[in-house]
This record gives sequence, C-alpha cells and structure tokens, in this order.
Amino acid sequence: MKRCIFLLLIIVMIAGCSNPAKSNENTELTISAAASLTDAVKDLKDQYEKKHPNVSIQLNLASSGKLAQQIQQGAPADVYLSANQRWMDTLEDDDKIDPDSRFNFTKNTIVLIGLKNNSTNVKSFQDLKPEASVQLAVGDPDSVPAGKYTKETLQTIQKWDKLKEQFVYGSDVRQVLAYVESGNAKLGFVYGSDAKISDKVKVMDQAEDSWHSPIIYPAAIVKDSKAKKEAQSFLDYLKTDAAQETLQKYGFKK
Repeated sequence: MKRCIFLLLIIVMIAGCSNPAKSNENTELTISAAASLTDAVKDLKDQYEKKHPNVSIQLNLASSGKLAQQIQQGAPADVYLSANQRWMDTLEDDDKIDPDSRFNFTKNTIVLIGLKNNSTNVKSFQDLKPEASVQLAVGDPDSVPAGKYTKETLQTIQKWDKLKEQFVYGSDVRQVLAYVESGNAKLGFVYGSDAKISDKVKVMDQAEDSWHSPIIYPAAIVKDSKAKKEAQSFLDYLKTDAAQETLQKYGFKK
C-alpha cells in the first residue's frame, strides 16, 4: 500500500511539472498601428518585450482607416494606435474600444518632400502650381490621416482644387513616401517622421500648424481584447520617458 501511495505521489509531481503555472505562459498581444508609426513601434515592441518576456507582440501596420475598418469587422486586435482622432472617435462611437483607456501619446507634422537630387523649382507649399508633368503623391484623404491633413493644408492655402489632376493617391503614408523615393512622383506629402527615416528624400517645407487640424495620435484598448491587462501595460509603457524619447528619435513630437 505504501508503495502504491509513493507511486501516486510521483505521478502527481510529474503531472504538476508538465503543467506550468499560468503566470509563466506566453501572452500574444496584437497591436494595430498606423503605418507612420512603423519604425518607432517596431523599436517600442523590442523594448517592451525585453522588459516583459512573457508577452509576444504581433504588429498589424496599415492606414488608420483600414485598421479601424478591420476592428469594426471583428478582426483580432488588442491595442489600436491611430494617426488621428477621427478613426478613434468612430470606433468609440461603435463601442469598439474602451474609452477609459484612451489617451493621446504623440504628435506629428506634415511636410512637402522630394528626392535629394530633385531639380524642381518648388521650395515651399506656396510654390506649388499646376504642372501636368509633375505628379504629387498624397495619401487618400478618405482613409489616410496624412492625406486628410494634406488636403486641409492645401485647401487653406487655396491649392487643393488647382493641383487635383496631378495627385497620385497612396493607400497609406508609407506608400506615398515610396512613390517619391522611387521617382514615381516628383513630390509628396508625408509626416515629418516619415521624412526623417528616409535617406533618399529631403524636406522642402513644413506646413504651418494653423493650416490643418492638430496632428495628434490617440491610443486605446480594443473592447474585444482577450489580453486587456497586457494591453493596458503596453499603453502605460507608451507614457514613460523611455518610450517618449524613442518616439522623438523617429521624428514624432511631444
């Protein structure tokens, strides 16, 4: 009998060892982030994972509008990082995010860019004029926040309607940057942070703040998240000095 009890204890111990405590299990966190955050959020991901080895972050990068539509349709996501308030407002109105978790974590600027060896005479937004041979890359203002801010800027200085025929629309701001880098567009309108990470383009001019609505990036936890504790932890990390310094390194503003 004693031997049977001993063997039973051994089996229980083995079973316990093969079933590690839940706290040691790996949690996967899906972050849907605006395309303009690509380089910065990849860096933040690496930093966060080093501090939280039990959390594995998966990034979903696209235009803010496309990501918001995915979340509306039930695509899995734990955190949403938007490049404007409009799409975050849309998700909040649809009860798709936790409003108590929402906060603004960084800012940006809109700039006019061209290749470093660009031979155009355009030096500023005000220099832009209708030229059929000069294609201008811009984000689709209906779904790409950078495109919306660009449209506001050009409308303010009364250039939008005059330049319409020259626009080449990008599905996100990184595609706009790629159009200019490849020479498929002579000039383009991107965020200051996008221009900063490219060694192929130069900034011709920066839009004045009064020409467009404030470029503020909000963050929030997605309502259907199955990892809300980890999602909140990541949002808390975005508020730290280390995270803010990383964002500024990539051209974002406090």
